[in-house]
Amino acid sequence: MSPLDVFRGRRLRRTPALRDLIRENEVRPQDLIQPYFVVEGDANLRKPIGSMPGQFQLGPKALEKAVGAAVKKGLKSVLLFGIPKKKDKRGSQAYADEGVVQEAVRRLKDRFPELVVVTDVCLCEYTSHGHCGLLQGEEILNDPTVELLARAALSHARAGADIVAPSDMMDGRVAAIRFVLDDNGFGDTPVMSYAVKYASAYYGPFRDAAESAPAFGDRKTHQMDPANRREALREAEADAAEGADILMVKPGLPYLDIVRDLRDSFDLPIAVYNVSGEYSMVKAAAAKGWIDERRIVLETLTAFKRAGADLILTYHAEDALGWLDK
Repeated sequence: MSPLDVFRGRRLRRTPALRDLIRENEVRPQDLIQPYFVVEGDANLRKPIGSMPGQFQLGPKALEKAVGAAVKKGLKSVLLFGIPKKKDKRGSQAYADEGVVQEAVRRLKDRFPELVVVTDVCLCEYTSHGHCGLLQGEEILNDPTVELLARAALSHARAGADIVAPSDMMDGRVAAIRFVLDDNGFGDTPVMSYAVKYASAYYGPFRDAAESAPAFGDRKTHQMDPANRREALREAEADAAEGADILMVKPGLPYLDIVRDLRDSFDLPIAVYNVSGEYSMVKAAAAKGWIDERRIVLETLTAFKRAGADLILTYHAEDALGWLDK
């Protein structure tokens, strides 16, 4: 065989400098968004989440301390979930002006004005029944729920949130939120829509962390069937048409094909959520010594970028910030 007939791909893999030179995708600190669970009450609470090693339920002061340490490592963005003292059927603390998330937003924006603070907009952490909306019997009511979600988003914007992120998967919620924000002087507040959110088994540890497990039934009437791919584009198209500024796919690793579909179909920024179950499996295997946690995490984050994601919401963010330059 003539040497001219052989592809010599190894030429450009020969040294670290050559590999760096031609690398097609790279994870940067500004790509990462770290989720936090803030709890109303004890300001200094730092309660470990058993199913998510390294993650905590945090009181307001403990949240500020944790975020401050992460900002020093290079963290640029956070996502806040709130756990109120009292829950009710309407999830009223989700849209209370003095609610746990609203107060956390004020605290973080006062201390770290350059930090991008994203807020999760849903009712499941705030309802006594754990579902994402108002109920009639065991049916989740779409349109009345959307009205409350819009109120919640507005209260977050008034508190100073940089981005609001509806995660409920109710029909029409992006349009309702966009209208309410625009009508109240928050036309510049972006909406990061959980546009393609599957009814996934990978959420188990999150429901432990956010204390949001449904008291009965499941969320299959509003979250997507994991078997469906074309439907994801319909959901994303609807949210884009309603005014979403960023489209998200959740979960991440099992749905990289969906991330690529959205990247190929939309010019909007694409986010992906590396969810609790994905995180916990890595932590459990690493604790057993079965995997190299650092290499696995960085490879996973790179896979999201390669699939087309611009932004990555991940519980690994704090650790990854210390690994990216090594």
